[in-house]
Amino acid sequence: MTGSLPAAAPLPAAPDPAFERFARLVRRQLGVPVSLVTLVSTDEQVFPGAIGLPEPWQSTRCTPLSHSFCQHVVRSGEPLIISDARTNPLVADNLAIPDLHVIAYAGIPLTDTDGAVVGSLCAIDNQPRTWTDEDFAVLTDLAGACSSELQLRQAQQRTAESAAETRVLRAEQDADRSRWELALAAGQVGTFALDLNAEVLTVDDRLLELSGMDRASFSGRSEDMYTNVHSEDVDHVIAGVRHAIATGGTYAAEYRICNTAGSHRWLTTRGEVLGDDESGRRLIGVVHDITTTREPQEQAAEIVDAMAIGFLAVDTDWFITHVNRETERISSYTRDQMIGRTLWDVFPAAVGTVFEERYRRAAATGQPDSLDAYYPEPLNAWVEARIVPGPAGMAFHFIDVTSRAVAQQQAEQTAARERLLSRVTEDLSAALDVETAADRLAQLVVPAIADWCVVSSSDDDRAAGSRRGLRTASCWHTDPDLRGTTAAYAEARLSSLDDDSILVRALKTGQLQLVESGAPARVLPMVTAGPVRDLLATLAPDAVAVLPLPGRDGPVGLLTLANGTERGAFTSEDLATAVSIADRAGLVLDNARLYRQPRDVAEGLQRSLLTEPPQPDHGQIVVRYVPASQAAHVGGDFYDAFLQPAGATVLVIGDVVGHDTAAAAAMGQLRSIVRTLGALDHDGPADVLTQADQVMRTLESHILATTAVARLEQTDEQRAAGTTQLRWSNAGHPPPMLIHPDGHVDVLTHDRADLMLGVHPAALRRESVLTVERGSTLVLYTDGLIERRDQDLDAGTARLQAALAEFAGSGLEELADQVLARMLPTTPDDDVALIAVRLHRQDRPRPAEAGPNRIPPNVPAE
Repeated sequence: MTGSLPAAAPLPAAPDPAFERFARLVRRQLGVPVSLVTLVSTDEQVFPGAIGLPEPWQSTRCTPLSHSFCQHVVRSGEPLIISDARTNPLVADNLAIPDLHVIAYAGIPLTDTDGAVVGSLCAIDNQPRTWTDEDFAVLTDLAGACSSELQLRQAQQRTAESAAETRVLRAEQDADRSRWELALAAGQVGTFALDLNAEVLTVDDRLLELSGMDRASFSGRSEDMYTNVHSEDVDHVIAGVRHAIATGGTYAAEYRICNTAGSHRWLTTRGEVLGDDESGRRLIGVVHDITTTREPQEQAAEIVDAMAIGFLAVDTDWFITHVNRETERISSYTRDQMIGRTLWDVFPAAVGTVFEERYRRAAATGQPDSLDAYYPEPLNAWVEARIVPGPAGMAFHFIDVTSRAVAQQQAEQTAARERLLSRVTEDLSAALDVETAADRLAQLVVPAIADWCVVSSSDDDRAAGSRRGLRTASCWHTDPDLRGTTAAYAEARLSSLDDDSILVRALKTGQLQLVESGAPARVLPMVTAGPVRDLLATLAPDAVAVLPLPGRDGPVGLLTLANGTERGAFTSEDLATAVSIADRAGLVLDNARLYRQPRDVAEGLQRSLLTEPPQPDHGQIVVRYVPASQAAHVGGDFYDAFLQPAGATVLVIGDVVGHDTAAAAAMGQLRSIVRTLGALDHDGPADVLTQADQVMRTLESHILATTAVARLEQTDEQRAAGTTQLRWSNAGHPPPMLIHPDGHVDVLTHDRADLMLGVHPAALRRESVLTVERGSTLVLYTDGLIERRDQDLDAGTARLQAALAEFAGSGLEELADQVLARMLPTTPDDDVALIAVRLHRQDRPRPAEAGPNRIPPNVPAE
């Protein structure tokens, strides 16, 4: 039920010695920073007893009701117990929270002589606190005694009251004091008083019991206070007592009392010096048994100290307050060397690192964190750190994970080497020529195991400018600015090799040659000046390894690896990896040399049969041939262009079934047959293909081939109109494409495909006719241009049509090159032949870009 507040407080806003004592008792018994005897009126609250209030309140001894929790005790007439005022809706907006730092509050009603609640005896903490039953009981008993004192004061003020009433009140006060003494006894509390003038010590029976003494052995001297104090604690207990006496202040200590059985109990003491020289100075205080709370703390501390995990604690100013034995072992520092110093003083290498960043972030956010990182000397170890912030500072838990980190690094390095070797095998196996393989090898080993490298291959023909059959196949440097210097050095060194060069020794012995810590006289030919030495000075190698690349009949090249001073010497793991790479690379280069021989023969035969095309008046013809990257796919594709005696231009494109040298020879036969038949008379494309089938049957050539033949012819009327007639016939070949002057591209297809040549000599051959404008371009090609493993022919045809449209405005030479670059991969799977003719306008001179015309002497000019 809500009541009203008194019109005036029973006592003024001034300190009162009697009520000051009650405030001190509350503070000592409950261990709180603030204790008050509070009286409330309708205007304010006053504090005749107050300990620990911030200024100016400690001096003024009053606050407005806006700062009063006590008013709620008076209104309700009931105790008010609050663990955290900030979350309690009754007082959450009270100004005592920010101004007086009231967080936890326990207030017991104080009553006057009429039984009305006029104030409270309260204990205040500036941190959240859970009040115990013992706290409540002690505070209740003291509040009863305080109410008696207040009522006695009121009775004294009422001079008109009878002496009998005064005796009753005194009796009640004595009873209350008895109850307080009983409460102290029930709370395991002993009391003492030391007369500082007479040096006489007075104690109660409970204190004797707690201190392990009895009345018979107790002499009353001050030294008796220390009789059974543990030897490790006695010095700081005596020092605390002397300090309190010297300063006239308070005394507090926690210490152990040794029992006869060899065990000990923990006591806490609170005391204060009272009086003066005239009245007599005394140190009075209370002693409480805290064994039940301190022993678990000791056990926890022993467990922490014995943990195999490092533990270190700091306060809010980063001063180290605790370390355990494992922290001493990890850090190689003793506790005395760490405790009392800041974390940054003890571990200066943490400043500016991830350690400091994460520690300070945890302190700022209040959120736990963890990290794995390497800490240099004095730890010289990898540690796993767990960071736990708290109100009093930070706790750090450390585990030395160096062995785990090293094992993980080694596993990662092993996995990286395996990945590198796997990639070397995969990438080099796909390269079927020395240059491609060498380029890939150079860019795989740099920067994986070296700062720069040079790949040298041995030439079968001992090319001009090489020494001992070596030539530079590739080189690479991790620094783009030094790649030109590396290339220049790679070439220059070959012209100056001597018999003592490690390159020569690597070739002779087939063994790894290693030079470390900078020895250029052994790395290079024995020269003291010149471009080679200057280039080496720029590259500044600190360690060089030269590895032979083994082939079937000896080294097929050399791999030179070099590191600068920052990377330093090669590790044993680097060299083992390099040897494995060299073994694999040598096999690839050897295979490339073997592969190159039949490929070069097939390609050479193929190119010898592909002659230069004629250049008719106002007609520009370009041809291209691109061999496949694999020898098995070279040979078989061909183009041809010639003029018939009457002046018509004939274009032929074909692809013989099969590849290699045999296919190239068959291609030569078919090309000769078609060329001869087409150049002797005026037959059209279909007749040429029909006759070719018959001739191949007569010769029993057994050739199968797709072929397309196109003829460009013109009447006088068409010349006047600026047009040309195109005839074509297609024997199973990809369709020709026509680029119109406006850039539009048509695919020249039939409703159905005719049979390829060599299937049936009586196969029907159809012929198509189309009138085209001058300025048009006709393009014929083989299937290698449009066929891919990852796409069908229709998709390839559409890509080619789009590319021709994109480059339609280019010159014919440029158009051919751009289309090949757009359509072909880096390593073509099949060879490609392409022929294109552009019909320039005839009402103006032949353009310069077409070059001079070239026609047989028996063919009439325009």
